[in-house]
This record gives sequence, structure tokens and C-alpha cells, in this order.
Amino acid sequence: MIEYRYDVQLLIEGENLDENVINDYFNENFKGDCLLAVGGGDLVKIHYHTNEPWDVLKYCRSLGEIFDIVVEDMDRQARGLEG
Repeated sequence: MIEYRYDVQLLIEGENLDENVINDYFNENFKGDCLLAVGGGDLVKIHYHTNEPWDVLKYCRSLGEIFDIVVEDMDRQARGLEG
């Protein structure tokens, strides 16, 4: 069984985005792994594995507009199903 079921990927467009601040928030407030927060200024790319993708989306939306959102069920993928 996969520890963190959902793979969340998205872009955040906003103002004064700081990848380090975002990284710290994730580490302090979410359970998950494989965090990638890259960019800064007005655009940040997020990649994260979690069991609560809705919390990640809610936080990211608080930072700016979110788009190119992908939430994949890695458990389904591991079983050979569409995710």
C-alpha cells in the first residue's frame, strides 16, 4: 500500500511568491512527501504526495490563482487502473 495516495501538481500565479516560505508551510502543516516547490516572484510549481489533496489546493489557492491542476490517485495507478 502506498503511504501517500495522491500526487498533486499545480502552478500558482500570484505576487511575491517565495518557494522557501511555501516549502516551510508544507513541512509544518501537511503530511506527505516528495515536495517540490520551485519558482518565485509571480509563479511557483508545486509537486507533492499526500492523502489530503484538498488541503493542499485550499492553501495554494490562498496564495494566488491556481491552474494546470493534476491530482492523480497513485494507488489506482499501481493497480494498473486509470487514475
